[in-house]
Amino acid sequence: MKKLENKCMLITYSDSMGKNLNELGELLEAYFKKAVGGVHILPFFPSSGDRGFAPMDYQNESGEWVGFDADLAKAFAESLGVKVEFVEIVWDNKVLELDSKTIDCVWNGMTLTSEVTSAMACSNAYCNNAQVVIVPADKAADYQTVESVKDLTFAAEAGSAGEAELNALGYSVTPVSAQSDALMEVAAGTSDAAVIDSLMAAAMVGEGTGYASLTYTCGLNSEEYGVGFRKGSDLVQKLNDFFKASYADGSMLKIAETYGVQAAVIEQK
Repeated sequence: MKKLENKCMLITYSDSMGKNLNELGELLEAYFKKAVGGVHILPFFPSSGDRGFAPMDYQNESGEWVGFDADLAKAFAESLGVKVEFVEIVWDNKVLELDSKTIDCVWNGMTLTSEVTSAMACSNAYCNNAQVVIVPADKAADYQTVESVKDLTFAAEAGSAGEAELNALGYSVTPVSAQSDALMEVAAGTSDAAVIDSLMAAAMVGEGTGYASLTYTCGLNSEEYGVGFRKGSDLVQKLNDFFKASYADGSMLKIAETYGVQAAVIEQK
């Protein structure tokens, strides 16, 4: 019988440590041989992997930020005569990053909660969303209601609307760095379920995605996305005007159709 060893399981994509499986193997052999006892290779994401928040903001194969939010942000910046710069932050620190002027706005599928609207100057809502429960597809029939999932262990992005909903319900939740990490937890079996945005769920789980073995079941709420600026910023009105104009001329819906989110777009009046 093989002696029991105290080693960790590495959960990764084939190109996250090195460019491919060969380079991953070389890195593990050279630097992590004594620490890693097994490797779980996650399925390839057709859209964003853990490098963003599909279909709103994510990096494509060329490293360019794309998505409904990203493309809208580029168009808004162009209307102002400036270039947009995308900065990745820890989502739980978004207010701190904004107030410290590391960033000028928060634009990445941000739910307009009371906490957000009290800390930022926010745009009009432009997109509908919901927080939905993600479970293995072969167990989905057992978890179709909020009540039925109460005894599950959840993973959710720290500082997200999903984490807030779970805490409000008193359910067991482990905060993780990103919504994609929450999916990893369920795929690896370290959490029973995850809660993520419905727009992301439609793009990231189910048949034809990197997580074909997962699916979404019940929703925990309904919500709306907005963009946040520092208090007193004149960019709020400029963005609201841009939203109204781009909705009227059809360009907002055209961008939405590119990423399959046109049904979620809110009419701008």
